[in-house]
Amino acid sequence: MSNPTPSTEPAAAALKIGSHTLASPLIVGTGKYANYEQMQQALDASGCSAVTVAVRRERLIDADGKSLLDYLDTSRYTVLPNTAGCFTADDAVRVARLGREILDQLDNPGKSWVKLEVLNDKKTLLPDPVGTLEATKTLVADGFEVLCYTSDDPVMAMKLKEAGAASVMPAGSPIGSGQGVLNPNAIAIILESLKDGDPDYPVILDAGVGAASDVTQAMELGADGVLLNTGIAHAKDPVAMAHAMRHALEAGRLGHGAGRIPKKLYATASSPWDGVISYIPGE
Repeated sequence: MSNPTPSTEPAAAALKIGSHTLASPLIVGTGKYANYEQMQQALDASGCSAVTVAVRRERLIDADGKSLLDYLDTSRYTVLPNTAGCFTADDAVRVARLGREILDQLDNPGKSWVKLEVLNDKKTLLPDPVGTLEATKTLVADGFEVLCYTSDDPVMAMKLKEAGAASVMPAGSPIGSGQGVLNPNAIAIILESLKDGDPDYPVILDAGVGAASDVTQAMELGADGVLLNTGIAHAKDPVAMAHAMRHALEAGRLGHGAGRIPKKLYATASSPWDGVISYIPGE
């Protein structure tokens, strides 16, 4: 019997969003870590090539006067500015433009894009759909490539794509909640509708990830990538969790591409019943 040809693991897929191509479909946030050194280690362990940065001044500079940007290797990571903490469309547009000015000074390739968040209230941190749609239209007209945080509402997701969003980013569950993907059926419908006739349109799960299995589930559903922060930064061991998220994303991506077996109500034997030779001792 000849030896089988060794299998080759499929190469990791790059994620293309507008004019940006990311080596890793995992995008990681830079907030909530115990210190900047821990953040650096976690980002490295995650294997990400893009990081989100909240560009409001109070988030860029800590209580000791240290700037977050001083701890990011911008030759390694593409910085994705986000409008975290904005509760009106006007405020989000202003912060997005501020982020573009900051990145212009850094000469970072992320200067033309923004992760848009327009929140409704501080308790739930749910997106304001009207404000989000308004800000998307304004920023697209201003030359931004908008990655749009939204709820898991398929109708709103389609409206945001039609408004020109470079990527729609539905939440798995509320920001920082760690509840994972609460409504996988809604995410599946969003993926189906946004990719109908446009299979390369990037859909990224954003918010609510608490465990590596959440990342795997998102990718198995067909998401093109995952964005997370709290799930790593607030883990007991953020660096170990970053490693876990990295491998979970790859497992989910490969699993989705391989095609899972259909679910059945009853069991299916692994070995055939027909043609089995029965052996009874003593006969």
